[in-house]
Amino acid sequence: MAEAAKQARPEFRNIGIAQISRYRLPWAGKVSILHRVSGALMFLLLPFVLYLFEQSVTSELSYAKFSALLSNGFVKLVILALIWGYLHHFCAGIRFLLLDVHVGVSKPASATSAKAVLIVSLLLTLVFGLKLFGLF
Repeated sequence: MAEAAKQARPEFRNIGIAQISRYRLPWAGKVSILHRVSGALMFLLLPFVLYLFEQSVTSELSYAKFSALLSNGFVKLVILALIWGYLHHFCAGIRFLLLDVHVGVSKPASATSAKAVLIVSLLLTLVFGLKLFGLF
């Protein structure tokens, strides 16, 4: 009789690839993942940044080559991705430093600061992107 009253317990498994789209990650988790992605992006594109820096300061001829390279649309998109990576990494880093000193560690405050990081980094990227593409 006791066995009849038992209900089947749910079985929890690791999330598979097919379930990722249905998993609802909190805002703080999204910011954390994007912080890692932006750091990896900046690290992987560091040789490109150093090449651009070298071309811009070596001589007048290399600066002309740098200017010609910078007029390419694909290069501008890569630089825009770097701009986003830096700005997001910077804003999220400030958020994580504040969390380390126990500022905004409650769940609502953490969600609010995570949304603020996303909004601020995207708005700053938009401003710098508009400047990069010569719209002002």
